[in-house]
Amino acid sequence: MHRPKPINGIRRLVRRRPEIAEAVHETTAGGVIWRRNSKTKAIELLLIQDAKKRWTIPKGHVEPGEDPKITAEREIREETGLQEMQVIGWLGKVHFRYRRNRTLVLMTMHIYLVHGLGDTQNLKGEDWLSGMRWMSASEAIDKIAYEDIGKLILIGLKRVREAKL
Repeated sequence: MHRPKPINGIRRLVRRRPEIAEAVHETTAGGVIWRRNSKTKAIELLLIQDAKKRWTIPKGHVEPGEDPKITAEREIREETGLQEMQVIGWLGKVHFRYRRNRTLVLMTMHIYLVHGLGDTQNLKGEDWLSGMRWMSASEAIDKIAYEDIGKLILIGLKRVREAKL
């Protein structure tokens, strides 16, 4: 059988990513933040939109020696401006990986259910955010960019309903 010759110059068109030189593990923590709408009493969730326009939850890196629950509270305050909150409980963790140049990053994210308290209307997000807003639970589940976080949102909503919070 005769095989056709490759297209001239194809090797210049196909770029290979440099091989991975190292793998690192990083731990983050964040929260599924909820409140009751003051008029309808419906549950609303606060999502942020990152620089790549993906809707997600506020989260950030756990500092050495820091408890992930404390990290979640700190990151929520920093990213959203929400100052008053109550951490209801741990929802679970999500594992994922991504590539940062020649490094494979193995990420573990601890996610907590957080009740937004106090002034939840006048929040000021960090400058790097593309967006931030309260939305209905169904809209938040539709918009969330990460399926595993969406599953934990559903678990959190069930806990709120069952506890009649």
